[in-house]
Amino acid sequence: MLVKTFGSAVQGINATIVTIEVNVSQGIRFLHVGLPDNAVKESHERIASALDYTGHKFPRKQIVINMAPADIRKEGSAYDLPLAIGIMAADEKINSDELDKYVIMGELSLDGGLQPIKGVLPIAIKAREEGFKGFILPKQNAREAAVVSNMVVYGVENITEVIDFFAGKSTLEPTIVNTREEFFSNLNHIEINFADVKGQENVKRALEVAAAGGHNIIMVGPPGAGKSMLAKRIPTILPPLTLHEALETTKIHSVAGNIDSNTSLISQRPFRSPHHTISDVALVGGGTFPQPGEISLAHNGVLFLDELPEFKRTVLEVMRQPLEDRKICISRAKFAIEYPASFMLVASMNPCPCGYYNHPDRDCVCAPGVVQKYLSRISGPLLDRIDIHIEIVPVPFEKLSEMKDSESSEVVRDRVIKARQIQELRFKDIDGVYCNAQMSSKQMRTFAQIDKASSELLKNAMQRLNLSARAYDRIIKVARTIADLEESEPILSNHIAEAINYRNLDREGWAG
Repeated sequence: MLVKTFGSAVQGINATIVTIEVNVSQGIRFLHVGLPDNAVKESHERIASALDYTGHKFPRKQIVINMAPADIRKEGSAYDLPLAIGIMAADEKINSDELDKYVIMGELSLDGGLQPIKGVLPIAIKAREEGFKGFILPKQNAREAAVVSNMVVYGVENITEVIDFFAGKSTLEPTIVNTREEFFSNLNHIEINFADVKGQENVKRALEVAAAGGHNIIMVGPPGAGKSMLAKRIPTILPPLTLHEALETTKIHSVAGNIDSNTSLISQRPFRSPHHTISDVALVGGGTFPQPGEISLAHNGVLFLDELPEFKRTVLEVMRQPLEDRKICISRAKFAIEYPASFMLVASMNPCPCGYYNHPDRDCVCAPGVVQKYLSRISGPLLDRIDIHIEIVPVPFEKLSEMKDSESSEVVRDRVIKARQIQELRFKDIDGVYCNAQMSSKQMRTFAQIDKASSELLKNAMQRLNLSARAYDRIIKVARTIADLEESEPILSNHIAEAINYRNLDREGWAG
């Protein structure tokens, strides 16, 4: 008898419905076609053991399985459950009338239990688009799939529950998640706070400007000055995720297998901090079985690169295109996958190998020229994509021992949200531009004009401080954000003056 069950293949962060055709007839062969990989082919042993262990007989007949469309490679062990149900239905052990209403996915253990799978959210979204009534999957993934409305989600613990459901012997309890309630309940949950940071008011201001305009930022300072502590608190001052951004972010983490059984929707902006030994592929994504990299896992959030010069040159250079395009395309001979990568880059570094160049109390022991050589590990084109350079100095004891509370993340976030709302209104008719950092040169001439006094100030600063030509656009963009924070339509000379102070690394002779 020929029956069809339905599963799904995930490519990038999107899913494709896979039709699994199973034909059981007289004979003794087992044939599996439709471009399955080794993990899918090995399902025969897992299915046979699971059925035998749970008291169901694996058919001792000829079984032919086809997975369509046959030109898409089927990867992983998540097809075990739909294959097993298809075999049971084709052997007339269960009723096949309801099979075409459900997408079924799950990895089988030898005892019939179900293991969690990856990419559940894209599959659930695709199943709803294709008009399926429900989605049957491992219980550990049920909450993740249940955020998709108008889709009945059944989380099951073993194959017996699914067989009994289609045989009409029992019913399954649907998993229900109130997506909006779940999302908004965790939206403003902040564990760490800017109030914890003593001193460093100028750096906090720079981070506020960076968050308000979506600017990339690099912090330069000696060990123990608070670079990492400040960077970890940046997500707490960024505007909260919208529901659309939360779904998009959850899809990426779902494909990467980073969603646990208690999480349905990611409602906090991601903060990714890879070690400096990371490889090119781990950063941008790819591999034999393509997976999203750190830049995609940081989508709609922050990518923090601590000790930036210690990263391999090739690793840093592969970020140049994603920083501009806000997406990464992984191309192979037979396919191309696109992952979103709209992140805020936050980097930190010591000013020299010993870490104490320009330190107020300790002497630098680096040889002449070493400081410049250390800084030159970061290429000009990458530095060009970082709008704000801020120098950090150690916090004096008086500030550390101060009992007065610093400004909290909530207060700073309110100012950032107001500035972002101004930018949303400004760029509402322009696709792909949401904040000042994304403005092109043409858009700057429209939205970031400066008056004669500001232009004269900028000219003098560039001549006296030997600022590079590439600093010009960055200064104006940052000044536009500073003006937005003050709810000022024109860019004033004090806005330009503050923006000039955020270009430390562009100053000729800064590193000796």
